[in-house]
Parts: sequence; C-alpha cells; structure tokens
Amino acid sequence: MGKGLEKAGDGIADGAKKLGSALNPFGQEGRDMHTQSTPFQLSTWQGGDKGQIRRTGWQGKSPEWGEITVASLPHAHDNVRATEVTGGHIPTVVFESRGIQVMVTERPTLNGPTLRVGGASVYLKRNRWGATHRGRALHMSYGGDKYRLWAVNRREYVLMREADNEDRGVTVKVKESGMARWKRVDVSVTGRALGADIALALVFAGVDRSVLTRRGAVRAGLSRVFHVAADSALG
Repeated sequence: MGKGLEKAGDGIADGAKKLGSALNPFGQEGRDMHTQSTPFQLSTWQGGDKGQIRRTGWQGKSPEWGEITVASLPHAHDNVRATEVTGGHIPTVVFESRGIQVMVTERPTLNGPTLRVGGASVYLKRNRWGATHRGRALHMSYGGDKYRLWAVNRREYVLMREADNEDRGVTVKVKESGMARWKRVDVSVTGRALGADIALALVFAGVDRSVLTRRGAVRAGLSRVFHVAADSALG
C-alpha cells in the first residue's frame, strides 16, 4: 500500500509540474518557445552603480517577455563601444565594436562588430555598396536561423528571421520617436517569435545604424575623416 501511495504522489507531482509549465511557459526553457507577442514600448533609461560610469539606454516591459533593458556597457578603452540587452524571458545579447570609428560615436557601430547571444557568436555580413536600404541590410546567422536587418529610415528599422521548412519566420519592427527624456522605442512583432528574435532586434536600438542607409554612410565616413584629421593636427 505504501508503494501505491508513493506512486500516486509521484503522479500528482508530475501533473503539478506540467500544469505549472502550461501556466508559466517562460521558465529557462521558455526562451526557446515560439510566442505571439503584443506591441510594447521602451523608454529612456539611466543606471549604474554609485561612483561608476552611468549606463544609458532603454527600458520597458512586455507582457510576454517581461522587463527588458537595452544599455551601454562601460569599457576601459576609448576605442571600444558595447551595448547589452537583458531581460527575464530573453537571452542576454551583447553587441561590440572596436576601432577608430567608434571614437566619434557614443554607440557601437556596424563597422568591425562582434555579436553574441549568450555564449554563442552570431555570424555577420553586410554589403557596403548596396544601392537600396534592403540592399545594404545586415545579414546574420545564429542557431541555424538566418536574419536580415535593414533600415526603413534614420529612426526605424526591421529585423526579419527568414522562414524555413519548420517555421514561417518572424518580423520585428522597431521605431524610435520623441525627444530628450520623452524619447521612446515602439516594438511590434508579426509572427510567433523566439526570445532570441526579440533580443537581437532590440540590441540595435543601442547601436549606431547610420551605415544602413547611403546618406548615413556618407555622414559617418566624413565624421571619421574629420576625426582623424583633428587627431593628426593635435599630434
């Protein structure tokens, strides 16, 4: 009889675990679940420990993905810029770029970058000579999925995970608006997203995306030339 009661208890415990998973699908494994996402918004944010460099970026809450923060990462070297995305139900993503080009910007740039999702590297490729916004898109590969990121204009961009035999893909649209402390980021998702989709899309809200447009690329190039010329004159 004792064994029967023990088995019954195990069955009840297993049932409770399954019910808990159904009610709260966003455990550690929930990051890998395809989820329908409602639109959400991030606002300007500042943080950091006392006596340390202030971190700036965006912060907000999604009903499905929990609280999300997009923030700059302080670094000891002037030629390094980095942005990090963290959240309760998304993986941590870090975008970093190094070189003289970042010394004239507050954010990391798309020149010479590295991108990581958790401990995994993301492969990046971009056509610098594309004639259209989509032609200049950033192509990414991560976890067997292929992504494209392109600019709609200076303040709006789109991340798309391409469809495959198992999934129809997803599109995440991110738009910045407002001024000063009233600036915000509006996020909308079409399709069933993964946590990595959301994190990859939002990290670029903390990245200098100017080279995704031809006009922006010209401005960025001129800025680098003037910066190098100024350094040479001072030297």
